[in-house]
Amino acid sequence: MGEVKVPDMVNLVMFIFASHIDYWFNEVRPVLEGRFGPMDYVSDVLDFEKYTLYYSEEMGQGLKGRLVSFERLVHPFQLADIKRETNEIEKMFSIEGKRKVNIDPGYIHHTQFVLASTKHWGNRIYIGKGIYAEVTLVYVRGEFRHMEFTYPNYREEEYKKHLEKIRELYLKKRRKMMK
Repeated sequence: MGEVKVPDMVNLVMFIFASHIDYWFNEVRPVLEGRFGPMDYVSDVLDFEKYTLYYSEEMGQGLKGRLVSFERLVHPFQLADIKRETNEIEKMFSIEGKRKVNIDPGYIHHTQFVLASTKHWGNRIYIGKGIYAEVTLVYVRGEFRHMEFTYPNYREEEYKKHLEKIRELYLKKRRKMMK
């Protein structure tokens, strides 16, 4: 019989995307940092629209995004509450009922990149409060690897490169915490 262990703390990550990403990122950043603490990594602007047009009708054309990491580590069980909170923040910035910014939270552990979702699917596990979690990437043999169900943008090396940089930050924070 296995022993129950306390799970590792994880690195909170968000993918923030919008039309006019620089404007909306500057608007939402203080709110996110007020709630989740300082960001310690902000990616270059990443193309998002080339992977899907799903959000274009609601959010407009030219969707681009940024991956961000937060300084403070979180417990994985907090992911459901964090997703619900980012949904509320999205509503704060909505205009006439349409989102202008989308905030997708998840976390990096040394073995995986996990995303939160309000949508059930066969590869997602219910974690409570109407939220599901999906292992989007696994870290194997020195790199993040995608799976059959991984969203197209997270299959791209450009996205994985930024997530690997965030993973390195996480490992430094984790080592410091374990001392």
